[in-house]
Amino acid sequence: MDYEMLKGLHHSEMLKVEHKDTAAVYGSGSLEVFATPAMIALMEKTCLESVNDKIGEGNTTVGIAVNIKHLKASPVGSMIRCDATLVEVDRKRLVFEVKCFEGETLVGEGIHERFVVDSEKFMGKVGNS
Repeated sequence: MDYEMLKGLHHSEMLKVEHKDTAAVYGSGSLEVFATPAMIALMEKTCLESVNDKIGEGNTTVGIAVNIKHLKASPVGSMIRCDATLVEVDRKRLVFEVKCFEGETLVGEGIHERFVVDSEKFMGKVGNS
């Protein structure tokens, strides 16, 4: 499949920050604010969902790189919107620009790369040396 045709694809996901999403719970900090690892997980999910039904049956994408800045703390109860745009395609490597907002305020941004894989073949290699 030619994934180049997906370039420019845009997708958004929403998340309400709960206690389980905080730095204190993740262990990435000691405060009750939206954890950077939780933000990155939301970014990855948004990118995954943007292409999941467009890359062919039996395929999925796996994250291979993140370069993210967490710019502002968000308290429990905040609504976070993540926007992902597919900005580069190199065969099966997909590069996304991701941004997270609390209302109109940018709270995180960066680049996330994913790779298209055949789910069955990929899982067949997991754990094998």
